[in-house]
Amino acid sequence: MTTSPRDGPTIHVLFRKEDLDPARLAGKTVVVVDILFATTSIIAALECGASVVHPARDPDEALDLSTRLGVRAPVLAGESHFQFIDGFVQPTPLALCRHVKPRDTLIYSTTNGTVALRACAGARRVLVGALINTGATVRALDLGRDDTVIILCAGTAGAFNMEDFYGAGCLVQRIAAQYPGGRMTDAALAALDYFEASDAGSVLRRSMVGRLMLEWELEAEVDFAARIDASEVAAELRDDLVLAL
Repeated sequence: MTTSPRDGPTIHVLFRKEDLDPARLAGKTVVVVDILFATTSIIAALECGASVVHPARDPDEALDLSTRLGVRAPVLAGESHFQFIDGFVQPTPLALCRHVKPRDTLIYSTTNGTVALRACAGARRVLVGALINTGATVRALDLGRDDTVIILCAGTAGAFNMEDFYGAGCLVQRIAAQYPGGRMTDAALAALDYFEASDAGSVLRRSMVGRLMLEWELEAEVDFAARIDASEVAAELRDDLVLAL
């Protein structure tokens, strides 16, 4: 049996951060998505002027960083298992932009998204993807014919979630258009089908996290995250720091 040569990269989707095998990341590009809210919030903070974002694995690491970095008055934001943290700024994009000023350092910790970002440190590149910056993220990719790009859905506390899968499908569609002739895995094809059959606002509002946010009267935060291509900011993780490209 022979296979046809391909002219573009392989596109793969992982449903949860727990599905990632760090030992298989060498040479690969990863785009991490946590639509509600880590990656959306990081992009919003950079757009609002933050100079750098430190994604922490947990609140204790965030607090340690806040004292160890030697940075005057860093912004400390985050949540832990759906609970906002005393002394931390609310980790949603609009709330962050009310606190982040130009050239601020943001230390940011969430249950899923920042953990997913830190787990990808062994990859060739790690980009921060969201619906709001899908186009900018795809334009920042530098993929060759034999490359693999992994879209990593952070998920919710070890479980699959709708909003990250939808965001992955949006990325799959754009990457396939930017790099025609590549190969999609079954997971990437499934994400693409879901994206093309669904609507961002509906998906985010119907998702478990989205429903919680609506109960907490944070409807504007959910709607902010649903705005495809609203931002031109692309961002990359380098040495455990997220920087705008």
